[in-house]
Amino acid sequence: MKETSNIIQEILNLIRSDLSKSKLRKALDHYHESDIADAVAFLSKEERQKLYEILGDKATSDIFAHLDDVEDYIEELDDDKAADILQEMDADDAIDVLQELDLDDRKQIVSKMEDEAKQDIKLIASYEEDEIGSKMTTNYIVIPHHSTIKQAMRIVVKNANENDNVNTIYVVEDDDTFFGCIELKDLIIARAETDINTIIHTNYPYLKDKDKVSDVINGLKEYDLVMIPVLDQQNHLIGVITSSDIVEAVDAELGEDYAKLAGLSKEEDVDEPYFRSLKKRLPWLGLLLILGLCVSMVISQFEAIIAIIPMVVFFQSIVLDMAGNVGTQSLAVTIRYLNSDEVTPKKTSKMIFKEVRLGFTNGIVIGGISFLIVLAFLFVKHQPITGETFLIHDALFLSSSVLIAMIAALTLASFVGVFIPVIFKKWKIDPAVASGPLITTIDDMVAVVAYYGLAMAFFNILF
Repeated sequence: MKETSNIIQEILNLIRSDLSKSKLRKALDHYHESDIADAVAFLSKEERQKLYEILGDKATSDIFAHLDDVEDYIEELDDDKAADILQEMDADDAIDVLQELDLDDRKQIVSKMEDEAKQDIKLIASYEEDEIGSKMTTNYIVIPHHSTIKQAMRIVVKNANENDNVNTIYVVEDDDTFFGCIELKDLIIARAETDINTIIHTNYPYLKDKDKVSDVINGLKEYDLVMIPVLDQQNHLIGVITSSDIVEAVDAELGEDYAKLAGLSKEEDVDEPYFRSLKKRLPWLGLLLILGLCVSMVISQFEAIIAIIPMVVFFQSIVLDMAGNVGTQSLAVTIRYLNSDEVTPKKTSKMIFKEVRLGFTNGIVIGGISFLIVLAFLFVKHQPITGETFLIHDALFLSSSVLIAMIAALTLASFVGVFIPVIFKKWKIDPAVASGPLITTIDDMVAVVAYYGLAMAFFNILF
């Protein structure tokens, strides 16, 4: 396989060569649209204009679907040319491009499009971003249920030039109600006298236009189909989801989950405007500030023990950090489980019990190590803890506080890390919203109470 840089250079050499238009077009047919799109960025505006003219609107639209910062290239075209190219694209891809343009430019270009392209764009744009309808394309072939094999084949041949998605043909009733699908291979090998019903798959999987992407994402992966039909609420066929749409949806969903785990409301793009990024971050930071203040207020309630034993503060961060780390681990495992299609009450209970056991065991191991390290530190420092002289039982009490607090904090942190996203899922809230910073702050609260509470109990100091 050639390196991308070598392929791009080959394409640039071809475009800048003295080949005739027909020979150049034929030579470029051997390269993928994505590679040509990568080469476009290295061309001058005049070279790009020449390339668009040679390839034609349809081939150019395929390249535009792979361009980064496509709005920069659209702005080089007049409105008529931009409209001609965009209406050749799948409607969902055209919408993605249009959304990057200024409102006035967008309206001007859309006004130049043909009515059919306008209707497709209007249909897909009518859906919310998190609905399946916003991800579908209207690029597919459909035949009436009453068709014969010959009639069906004629429809496929007639429309194949205008449609890229021909591997599956969709069958509808006279009122456009979805009936089933025919694989192209089955249609090709069928005899003319064959009853078309014998090759129609009537139990074919489908999606509804209002389905939430996050709810059906795992089902999409499991189907392993090139295309999946999309129906409206009256079971009319209105579009299809292609394999590339599925990949994009999965990638977008993972990006959003990652953003939420980082304490953002949505995925953030590097080119996103400054104030939009600020708007995404501030709400979470405000919530975390409030929770952080709550942790500080809880610590202030243990002022008595801190005043008498200042050294108790030395080891606070050990317990808090470990609780936060364990809680985040449980959260990550839980979100992965909840995003699978194997969620059952029995498995959920089993997972919660397992995470709590892991937290308890980790608490014993990490707590035991911490006990030895803290005890060794106190003996080496040999500084009085509660009085004027160093007492062994004071060192043991403080080390034991760290040990038991670690066990309690890690056990509870594991429970919080798994329980909160499970509850969110039950309440129909995206479990990824139970983000890492939120879980960590709650775990801090638990760890502070456990640590200082135990220290007070050991040293018999009351509020």
